[in-house]
Amino acid sequence: MKIEKDTVVTLQYKVAEANGALVEQSREPMVYLHGGYENTLPKIEAALDGHEKGYQVVLDLKPEDAFGVRDESLVRTIPKSEFPPGVKVGGQLEGRTDSGEPHVFHVMKIKGDKVLLDGNHPLAGKALRFTLKVTGVRSALPEEIAHGHVHGEHGHHH
Repeated sequence: MKIEKDTVVTLQYKVAEANGALVEQSREPMVYLHGGYENTLPKIEAALDGHEKGYQVVLDLKPEDAFGVRDESLVRTIPKSEFPPGVKVGGQLEGRTDSGEPHVFHVMKIKGDKVLLDGNHPLAGKALRFTLKVTGVRSALPEEIAHGHVHGEHGHHH
């Protein structure tokens, strides 16, 4: 079966920085609904479209094709007194962008009475190499298409 709109694709993957440093490698397969549902990066969908189980590809993606370029307006330094007790580096907090939109910020550093937050994706601004192997392709169930994501093992559970 070929990968096309409304198919469920199962992948093994590895993500590395341009210098070869490993960022992440799949222990469990990644399973996503193919066809513009924003369940994976558009360049990954484009590279896999029309291929079958067993297909392997290495993609070198620029930051704008991966997790975006860094937006320094999403970096904030906030007084620690504005946070609940127990704020820790690595934590995530929901805040608002300059335009008032809800946004998730990562706690990057706590220095004295200041907390440094970053609303960029941790991999924003980085060129990345994705090594992908298709290990399965099947037709999506009508419920998965209606919901825009995969259900069941390695997928979404309601």
